[in-house]
Amino acid sequence: MKKALGALFPVLTLFLVITVTTSCTKTSGAATNPAPAKKESVYERVASTKTLRAAYFTYAPALMRDSKTGKMTGTFVETLEQAAANLGWKVVWTEEVGWGSQIEGLLRDRYDIVGSPVWANPTRASLTTLSRPVFYSGIGIYVRKGDKRFLENRALINDPKVRIATIDGETADLIARKRFPLARRVSLSQLADISEMLLQVQSGKADVAFAEPYFAAAFLAANPGSITNIAADAPLTTLGNCYMMRAGEPQLKQALDVAIEELQNSGFVDEVLSRYEKEPNQFYRVAQPYRVVATR
Repeated sequence: MKKALGALFPVLTLFLVITVTTSCTKTSGAATNPAPAKKESVYERVASTKTLRAAYFTYAPALMRDSKTGKMTGTFVETLEQAAANLGWKVVWTEEVGWGSQIEGLLRDRYDIVGSPVWANPTRASLTTLSRPVFYSGIGIYVRKGDKRFLENRALINDPKVRIATIDGETADLIARKRFPLARRVSLSQLADISEMLLQVQSGKADVAFAEPYFAAAFLAANPGSITNIAADAPLTTLGNCYMMRAGEPQLKQALDVAIEELQNSGFVDEVLSRYEKEPNQFYRVAQPYRVVATR
């Protein structure tokens, strides 16, 4: 027994040395390499500074900027500034951004939110955080006045003989590619205006164009009786107009969603939209989230 214990003594001694050494190393490592501090979320910074930094791009009537005074106006401007005020925050409009650089600026922390309307789609939803829609946009199908080829059956647009006016990368272009792949696209550059797209239809260079009624109304004011919307009662599609934030900001989204919903339920958003509409129902309101039970 004593031999056995004697033989084990050096092993036990070595074990104790290793254990103590390892323990000391871990303790020393913990002291010299503390756990990284938790990164402050966008919401935490906004709540702390009471300031919401907003990027923007001009998109009437949601956001317009006076070139002389720099003052911002529009449906999205009024809604965001009032929602922020109700949260105790102030909106600071920081920089103008392009369509392709919005998400990059959010990731680089140059601003907290894109204050112009962004249409919700699966790609944006996977890369960013989107607010609840402030309102919806219906996309109309515009043809030359008197053209009734597609009135009863929109599927007839999906034909190689049909020409669709589009702007590269714009939503109408994506709709044309996805839903009417057989039709020919009359493509305009990204710098083209929506009125130029509608002009292609008026002039006979294209048969169809997809656009929001608000922009078509402005075109028709200058070119009365030239085109007509064959989807006035049932839009080709509807798209939610949202604010866009960096991915992974649920608390910021919740705060804004509740503030926006309050403005919708109180009639604030409806009143703002009515002031900017050229014609009734150019913008679709968000449905009220309740129902009235009929009384006997």
